[in-house]
Amino acid sequence: MLHRLLRTLGLIVLVGLPPAAWAATLPPPAGTPILEMSGSIANTTDGTVAKFDLAGLEALGKTVVRTSTKWTDGPVTFEGVLMRDLLAKVGAKGTEIVAVALNDYKVKIPIADFEKLNVILAYRRDGKAMPVRDKGPLWIMYPFDDNPAIKTDLYFARCAWQLKAIEVR
Repeated sequence: MLHRLLRTLGLIVLVGLPPAAWAATLPPPAGTPILEMSGSIANTTDGTVAKFDLAGLEALGKTVVRTSTKWTDGPVTFEGVLMRDLLAKVGAKGTEIVAVALNDYKVKIPIADFEKLNVILAYRRDGKAMPVRDKGPLWIMYPFDDNPAIKTDLYFARCAWQLKAIEVR
């Protein structure tokens, strides 16, 4: 009887909590945050957003994409976390993201892109961190050379560089 009463009280307390209290907590970044994720996400660092420093992104795994773009001379080797892994880490629930750059450039990207293509959030180019003056520190990169059909302005426009934020919708 007491067990049942405690379980009922626990459920009442849980239902009474705001949705942010149900979210899983990610560790806050130890270093300077370089990415903030918001919107329809279940896992946050502070109850509302998920912030990542470079080490936090690196801890999610590394995927290498060697590709050419309209902004680079010849093929370049990019290293970063798969976008689908990053979205899984924050418990993203949605159909698109809005990528926001330091200059407030915004682009909508369907999450389906990340499910069918090995799109990465690149944090290194040719083995080196990318400075802001050279499209860094983060750049959404598609594997163009592996998928020639996506070498179009539509997909090039989705390659937001100097990325600072991602909103999941």
